[in-house]
Amino acid sequence: MKKLITVLLSLAVLAGAYAVAFGVPPQVAQYWGIALTEDAAPAARGGPGGSPGGGARGQGRATTVVLAPLEERAYTLVLRTVGSGVSLRRADVVAAQSGEVVETALHANQLVEKGDVLLRLDDRTEQLDLEIARANRDQAQATVTRYEGLNQNGSAVVTEVALSEAKVALRLAQANVGLAEVALENRTIVAPISGRLGLSDVSVGDRLSIGDAIVTVDDSTSLLATFEVPERSIGLLAEGKPVLVTTPTFAGRVFEGTITAFDSRLDSVTRSATVQAEIDNSEGLLLAGMTFAIRMTEETDPLPMVPSTAITWDRAGAGIWVAENDITRRVPVTIRYRNGDQVWVETDAPVGAQIVTEGAAKLRDGAQVVTASRRKGPDA
Repeated sequence: MKKLITVLLSLAVLAGAYAVAFGVPPQVAQYWGIALTEDAAPAARGGPGGSPGGGARGQGRATTVVLAPLEERAYTLVLRTVGSGVSLRRADVVAAQSGEVVETALHANQLVEKGDVLLRLDDRTEQLDLEIARANRDQAQATVTRYEGLNQNGSAVVTEVALSEAKVALRLAQANVGLAEVALENRTIVAPISGRLGLSDVSVGDRLSIGDAIVTVDDSTSLLATFEVPERSIGLLAEGKPVLVTTPTFAGRVFEGTITAFDSRLDSVTRSATVQAEIDNSEGLLLAGMTFAIRMTEETDPLPMVPSTAITWDRAGAGIWVAENDITRRVPVTIRYRNGDQVWVETDAPVGAQIVTEGAAKLRDGAQVVTASRRKGPDA
């Protein structure tokens, strides 16, 4: 008996829920003597106000949603990456000859011009070699002069062969002078470019060997930032494209630069391309070796933009609901970009069409909708 009562109560609850959600069928209402409302009666006869089966039932099936026109906006592509900076022009000064250091002008962070003397090696041997070469040259020159004089006077003592050999000896002597001068010049090491000196541990009395590092010179009026760009952002790269650079050293300040070059292929491991951008550093605030946060931006062509709540998913993929005359239909979309609650898509829905921005999860194709404002009425 208790089971029967429980079943009857369950049936009564289900019947009540059905009546609340879909209305009471006219046949049942007439059987039980329930009067139809003024709105439901015409609908029950198939008149205006809903589908056959009752206006109250049709109104009950209308879904309350929020509508908004479909808009187009450009999306700003932003690439953020990290890179490091080096001087656009830099040189490592090394010893071209071995010898003892007798004089230095190596002061860290000192600005030097191209050709300024940085260091001198002991050059006594080279000076003597130059003197010997010059003496040999002078002797050879005197011999040629004497032979030419005798030859012009018609003397048979000096033959053409002897005069020719004397001239060759003079040329060799002149070449030896040039070699001696170069060797002497190499004992003095000068700045190869204009820039700022780095730290050096070379001092007077040290003995250098060929190839020993002496000092670095950096021309930091422009820096070269090197960074990696992933494969998905290769489309942002173009020579001359501006980049924005920040560094923790100068928080809040943005430095501008331009892309000067990028690699012609991707790294097979990182799937990224190496990019170089030149940064103006005429104020001298930035130093080579700094870590940079680099940002590049680019605006796309206008694309349809919808709130994320407007997109629903099914087996076919993403889509939005378009309302026409209070009837909805689903239009597929392809998601291109996201930014917070905004989604940029590709879709066949026309710009300006009314789309469902809230309540889309409850819809089916051909469903009737009503906006929240219309449901409340003008006096609400």
